Amino acid sequence: MPGRDGTGPTGQGPAGGRRGQGQGRMGAGPSGYCVCPKCGAKVVHRPGIPCSAVDCPQCGAKMVRG
Repeated sequence: MPGRDGTGPTGQGPAGGRRGQGQGRMGAGPSGYCVCPKCGAKVVHRPGIPCSAVDCPQCGAKMVRG
């Protein structure tokens, strides 16, 4: 991107690569934590179980990936 304008190496056409991909938390991997957005409690993420399916052990709210 010579001109930093989103064009390819010679300035013609769109740049290649994975522009715009990888945003969001979809498929964040097997490790990490689930965090309660309400009280801040943290539990270890269990592979194969989305954090949104886990209830907070302290207040009962749905967890989010943290």
